[in-house]
Amino acid sequence: MARETKPLEYYLGLEYSFNAIADPDGGYVVVFPDLPGCMTQGDTLDEVRRMAEEARMLWIEAEYDTDPDGIPLPSYPADCSGEVSLRLPKSLRRSLAESAEAEGVSLNEYAAMLLAQGDARNRRERQESAPGSEVERTQAAAV
Repeated sequence: MARETKPLEYYLGLEYSFNAIADPDGGYVVVFPDLPGCMTQGDTLDEVRRMAEEARMLWIEAEYDTDPDGIPLPSYPADCSGEVSLRLPKSLRRSLAESAEAEGVSLNEYAAMLLAQGDARNRRERQESAPGSEVERTQAAAV
């Protein structure tokens, strides 16, 4: 069943999250995960906020004119509780607990730190290996 089409002002009033990604050549690229193809760029973080708002509004207005039912509703990180249940081998749990104690933090804090570091490293590696990345351009220039 299709949802009821609301007035344009309703959609313009929704808050969508965006990612501001630093460009290695300077400035920032802004992407709205919930609005396919909605992106912009700016030289400073202050400019990014203005440009992001303008891009969001223009995207919604254009989509409303062609297919109002195609405007997705925002997803919210609050939908994720942050709780994870994980089974570990006893030896790994013991090792992690010892490392956490040596760092002076709880096992939960230590595990979260390790996961965040690993996630950041994986994201960086994906970005570096993506088509058109700085690493790919450097490798292509060396050939």
